[in-house]
Amino acid sequence: MEHKKTYNAKELKTPNGNLIIEGPISPEKLAGYEFHEHLTAFRQPRQQHKALIEIASLPEGRIIIARRLHMIVGYVTYLYPDPLERWSEGNMEELIELGAIEVIPEFRGFSVGKNLLRVSMMDDAMEDYITITTEYYWHWDLKGTGLNVWEYRKVMEKMMHAGGLEWYATDDPEICSHPANCLMARIGKRVSSESIQKFDRLRFMNRFMY
Repeated sequence: MEHKKTYNAKELKTPNGNLIIEGPISPEKLAGYEFHEHLTAFRQPRQQHKALIEIASLPEGRIIIARRLHMIVGYVTYLYPDPLERWSEGNMEELIELGAIEVIPEFRGFSVGKNLLRVSMMDDAMEDYITITTEYYWHWDLKGTGLNVWEYRKVMEKMMHAGGLEWYATDDPEICSHPANCLMARIGKRVSSESIQKFDRLRFMNRFMY
């Protein structure tokens, strides 16, 4: 499968300054930007910046960023699912995962996350993919936002809806381990019915076990 990547960008005006939302970004361009010290949800900022550059170098990897001048203040990643997760078991070339989305506290509440997803989906190539995201409550910044699990889940769902992702049922044990966890997906317009059936089988791998 050929992974076509078409760059898109838009300006977002916020009370704390204007942002450029753009991508997919090349690894070279990513390396040239500064990475905000408050982007700490997944790793230390320097390590996470390096990880994003590596993802951008992958054939299927996509990084969309929000930046103020030369400073990255938010991002979203897309790449193939982790080999240890069930979503990689089907070896589906057309299934990619929205792996991480993060925005610094200073720019939260201004629809930055929603716009990162909207710019992601401006690329027509996304119609060739099933895009999934697995939401686990233990990754959420409940302390920093002051939201409870259900309030945060509602915020996440609203944000994902901006990128066309919808809730999908699954029997994945990790997702089923807490009612706030969920699987969301967007099925591109050009995805074949055969691929959709394969995805359905991945969603319900335990149905014949009992």
